Amino acid sequence: MLEPGHLAPDFEGNNQDGVPVRLRDLRGKNVVLFFYPEDDTLGCTREACAFREDTDAFRDVGAVVLGVSVQDEASHRAFREKYRLSFDLVADPERRIAGAFRAVAIHGLAKRVTYVIGPDGRILAGYRRLDPKSHSREALRILSGVRRR
Repeated sequence: MLEPGHLAPDFEGNNQDGVPVRLRDLRGKNVVLFFYPEDDTLGCTREACAFREDTDAFRDVGAVVLGVSVQDEASHRAFREKYRLSFDLVADPERRIAGAFRAVAIHGLAKRVTYVIGPDGRILAGYRRLDPKSHSREALRILSGVRRR
């Protein structure tokens, strides 16, 4: 895991619609970056839907939520549409983003890892032992102590 206080690695990847997403473009905002193994699987669906249910709470703390896994844009688009997800899913088939954040599993999928990144681009917290259904609340708890710009 990357340690709190360190600058989060910058990255660029495409979202489900082929639009580039760059961490540097989100400076000034809190970012919740969650890595998940695979689109449309039981645990990953629970996790994504929990973030969807907390959309207003994340907006209230000035946070942008991004999901990242190794599937391609088409897979992400179908997953996002099926569950009406309210945030971007970033495609990382070459595992560059997951690698930079130490979130690649031995079998090549992304590990279930979440980072909370502050408006200055520094990691506020990172965790990997979590319940897919409720860990969005943990990210919100961390963000509740962060002052908005």
